Amino acid sequence: QVPLVESGGGLVQPGGSLRLSCVASGFIFSASWMHWVRQAPGKGPEWVSAINPGGKTYYEESVKGRFTISRDNGKDTLYLQMNSLKSEDTAVYYCASKADPNAPQYDYRGQGTQVTVSS
Repeated sequence: QVPLVESGGGLVQPGGSLRLSCVASGFIFSASWMHWVRQAPGKGPEWVSAINPGGKTYYEESVKGRFTISRDNGKDTLYLQMNSLKSEDTAVYYCASKADPNAPQYDYRGQGTQVTVSS
């Protein structure tokens, strides 16, 4: 069983919206810090957002006010609502988990979902 599976990516015009989902299995989702990380072509991974087990949220500066991270612990699912999308948001988006927020590496990372913002 794959621990994290993302979905919801696609092609969208600038200014449009997408909602990404990430279904977790095989670990205690409700107790884990959950993250969204993206990687654009030719660039390194970029942290986008995080949510702690209690629901407190954190955002990278460039997505504040446009993206909203949320979680449904009853469904073991993480979400990323992306509004007012820009071409620079084009990337593969990954969800990732950490049981210990201070751990140097993620415990699990999904296979990613492609988001392309283009007219």
